[in-house]
Amino acid sequence: MAAGTVVAAFSVLKEHVKFKVNQNSVAIDNIVFRLHYRATFLLLLIASILVTSRQFIGEHIRCIADTGVPSHVIETFCFFMSTYTVVKHLNATAVQQGELPHPGVGPAAKDDPVIHHAYYQWVPFILFFQALLFYLPHYLWRKTEGGRLSMLVSGLHMASLLLSENEIKINDDLKVPSKKDRDEKLQQIRTGFINRLHLNRPWAYGLIFCELLNFLNALMQIYLTDWFLGGAFLGLGRSVSEPVTKDQMDPLDVVFPKVTKCIFHKYGPSGSIQKHDALCVMALNIVNEKIYTVLWFWFVVLVVITGLGLVWRLLTMILHSRSTSFNRLVFSMACPGKYNPWNVLKVTHEYYFGDWLFLYYIAKNLDNYVFKELLQSLAEDLENRHHARYKILPLDVEQELLKKQWDDDAKPPISP
Repeated sequence: MAAGTVVAAFSVLKEHVKFKVNQNSVAIDNIVFRLHYRATFLLLLIASILVTSRQFIGEHIRCIADTGVPSHVIETFCFFMSTYTVVKHLNATAVQQGELPHPGVGPAAKDDPVIHHAYYQWVPFILFFQALLFYLPHYLWRKTEGGRLSMLVSGLHMASLLLSENEIKINDDLKVPSKKDRDEKLQQIRTGFINRLHLNRPWAYGLIFCELLNFLNALMQIYLTDWFLGGAFLGLGRSVSEPVTKDQMDPLDVVFPKVTKCIFHKYGPSGSIQKHDALCVMALNIVNEKIYTVLWFWFVVLVVITGLGLVWRLLTMILHSRSTSFNRLVFSMACPGKYNPWNVLKVTHEYYFGDWLFLYYIAKNLDNYVFKELLQSLAEDLENRHHARYKILPLDVEQELLKKQWDDDAKPPISP
């Protein structure tokens, strides 16, 4: 019964976790980008499911009070209207010595400062909202990209296994294209790339904008969570990492108390207002403290990795047309294997960064053998385009013209 409930609770994630190989899957971003809309999105989605699933932690709140009011009424009221802890009773020594039953729980005067905990009923909504924000840059990029890469490279994933003139069907999802289909696809890529030369900048700038949006969103999420937890999130990871002495309060017990107080008011038999003091056990905070501790470390790591990804993107913008070694390294990572790096150099001297980045993502989606053939063809196409544009003459004709020009310049001027 419990196992079936767990499976049902997480069945909503089956559309986002796919292990099946798909021949037509096309990479339109990098691993840093996927950490946002896959890893972080799933992490936040799982967390929002956990905090709403009673089968994992039981009831979210249980309250006891010596009143004639039904317990479920007080529990509902205290869950939605918040509970509190008394600041002067956040004393680990008093708890250890038996002077206090729980940290932050004890009698309080009217002017004693208290900490109200009103966040827990909003936790699942905030986590789900954060998950959507991490998915948003991917959604925008997918709409901006418009399936352009998929249209060009789909069907070429297995082209390196070409064995016959006819298409070979391995299963419902994997097919080895025929030689004719492969050549037509390569010609389509060559034509599409040459015709849009110098017009790929909007495509590249769209990707860079979404990568920058990922970085800004990750930073914003840290400060949003800190605001949501009343300023307790920024220093949470550092406080958890530091050893806690016996006379110090556990920082998690301060931010996520397990036992809190709640005041319930009702009318008495004569119409006077009665005040009832309730003691509430917050089972939900057992999950909340684990979730937000993990999120603190994950957000920090994500910001650092995303920042490094932006530095790498800046390096590619600077070095893509200047360094043969850099191109050899980058394209060997995108499409591992052996090819002629001189072709890369000839190609990269002919276009802007947007064209270079688009070619890089084509390489990521092709086998090395197919990409090598494509790269050589593109180098020839661009060389022919260059000759046609500048009308480059054969070497012997060019030398003859230069010699004639030199002889003309060396002749003495004619006297009038």
